[in-house]
Amino acid sequence: MNDHNTKDVVDGFAVFTTLGTMMEFLPAIASLFTIIWLGIRIYESDTVQAMFNRKAKGKDNALDE
Repeated sequence: MNDHNTKDVVDGFAVFTTLGTMMEFLPAIASLFTIIWLGIRIYESDTVQAMFNRKAKGKDNALDE
């Protein structure tokens, strides 16, 4: 799943799942999936990785300027 377009589509579904769950349209299992997926995506971000001093190979640290 290295394709950024695929990740963007899944992120979009995750956001809609969150909104649907908040409006009680979807069951709790969808909410759990969304929380896990968004947590992973936030943790993978350059900013969070920079906070933990873990540089991605070949990428600049997001907080170093």
